Amino acid sequence: MASVITLTTDFGLKGPFVGVMKGAILARLPVAQIVDLTHEIPVHWPIEAGFWLARSYRYFPAGTVHVAVVDPGVGTARSIIAGEHDGHLFLGPDNGLLQPVLGTVPARCFRLSETWRQQQGWPGPSPTFHGRDIFAPLAAELAAGRLTIDEIGPPAGELIPSLQEEPQAGPHEVRGTVLAIDNFGNLITNIDAALVAGFRKPEVLAAGHRLALRRTYGDVQPGEFLALINSFGVLEIARAEGSAAESLGLGRGAPVIVLNATK
Repeated sequence: MASVITLTTDFGLKGPFVGVMKGAILARLPVAQIVDLTHEIPVHWPIEAGFWLARSYRYFPAGTVHVAVVDPGVGTARSIIAGEHDGHLFLGPDNGLLQPVLGTVPARCFRLSETWRQQQGWPGPSPTFHGRDIFAPLAAELAAGRLTIDEIGPPAGELIPSLQEEPQAGPHEVRGTVLAIDNFGNLITNIDAALVAGFRKPEVLAAGHRLALRRTYGDVQPGEFLALINSFGVLEIARAEGSAAESLGLGRGAPVIVLNATK
């Protein structure tokens, strides 16, 4: 086993929550290699967590356990699921977060049984911190090879779908939305590169601006806006050496259109 565990949460870094969750993993698996994918997911927003996880997991070794805790339903009857895809393992709440990577009806995905959890002798979980009390021990046991996902409970069946909007694609136009904003203020959309790959002369419309598709940020002068296909293979709107989000006044959910210009 790789003993690599990634963490994706909306915890932020102001409190001890990330550190305590790591401690709970290391207490069970001291050799674990824990990687912070991100702890800056907008709070209570599993859509963005699922988006990044689905585009990031492949850069880790096979056997990595990916733990995603963006869980506004923590402590309720919502399910915890463990799934396998492409040689990787995924843990998360069944709230749409894992559907982008596992699919709607995944081949290998299981729901945590409360009966099974109680049989493990773990301390009773806090109703507000399942990241520490449930996800951490599950991740450690899976990464150590002491547990397989089919032991935790019954097959998951159909997962709750992601609330992420799908782009509307036609031969001459693709309509999508801003899905995430990175630390540079770049507007990251849900429009995959493949949807515009056949466009002869793509032009991007956003906030009244018409932008040509460029290769990289340095292809325009500082302060100019541009569109490009970013390193994760999706359309991005940026401002060279500036914040496109702040300058354009756009946020998550803002509409973006790509036209196949003929002139």
